[in-house]
Amino acid sequence: MSIRVVIADDHQILVAALQAMLACEPDIIVVGTAGDGAALLALVAEVKPDVVIMDIDMPGMTGIDATRRLVAEAPSTQVVVLSCYSDKRFVIEAINAGATGYVLKSATANELPRAIRSVAHGQTYLSPDVAGAVVETMRATDKSSVRAAAPRLGPRERMIVGLLAEGKSSAQIAAQLNIALSTVDTHRRNIMHKLDVHNLAELTRYAIREGLTIP
Repeated sequence: MSIRVVIADDHQILVAALQAMLACEPDIIVVGTAGDGAALLALVAEVKPDVVIMDIDMPGMTGIDATRRLVAEAPSTQVVVLSCYSDKRFVIEAINAGATGYVLKSATANELPRAIRSVAHGQTYLSPDVAGAVVETMRATDKSSVRAAAPRLGPRERMIVGLLAEGKSSAQIAAQLNIALSTVDTHRRNIMHKLDVHNLAELTRYAIREGLTIP
């Protein structure tokens, strides 16, 4: 099944280049483009894509604000931010807004398709050039609340949280831990209920702050 993608960027030359690049991917199809946040929200409501490739700098509504709106209005659509900003502040802001992917515009050509596939399958993706710094920053944030939340999960649950945050699928986790896929899914539901989180982005933030991921 093809992954349906919308590109949100106000630079038409870049949009055309992205369309041409993604046209070479047999499992990815671009179903629309938008040049600003308002047009994007309307387009997503109409075509219901699996993934939005989001620029941060757009007229009228920033990509961060648009991401926040999309998470609320179209929770089944995943967001990959495609940005020239490698500053960890932008990455963290995008994650906090609900993005599950962050790719630098300076990345190699195969990185964006990899990120699209990752988030479409319920995983997270951060460009290697920003991932380490972001993990360290988020680990250092809100340590007191993390310590209070930590005892709520058992050892197996903490292991599963870490693997999910590192981008592993439920099937990969089941194989790695030698347990049934249904057991992983049950753990995942229980974990999200215990932590009162509602999506993978929130679960990833918890895992990073708790130190359950590998930088």
